[in-house]
Amino acid sequence: MGKEVFTEKAPAAIGPYSQAVEIGNLLFVSGQIGINPATGEVATGIEAQTTQVMENLKAILQEAGSSFSKVGKFTIYLSSMDDFATVNEIYGSYLEKPYPARATVEVSRLPKDVLVEIDAIVVND
Repeated sequence: MGKEVFTEKAPAAIGPYSQAVEIGNLLFVSGQIGINPATGEVATGIEAQTTQVMENLKAILQEAGSSFSKVGKFTIYLSSMDDFATVNEIYGSYLEKPYPARATVEVSRLPKDVLVEIDAIVVND
């Protein structure tokens, strides 16, 4: 169906899914949480978790030969909308105009009780 993308520079999947899958010119990146791939530990606090999420996404995109500039849409999942401004600032520091589409939702719980998770849909040339 598609080609799996895997890098050791991002956390390994913690279930039956791939870090990302390429299908045609689309790349579907699974939701990333703030796990440091070198230690397996979850970062502490919303700032550190968001930064680690973005670094994990960046590593997967690079492995696939892509970048943030090719992301068509992100979905951000927050355990509390009170963290929206902080996440938005850090997330935005990784992007340049034109910005991708985005949805942000508050959820009751995330894997490993993290504070933020982000997935992406990418269009490669």
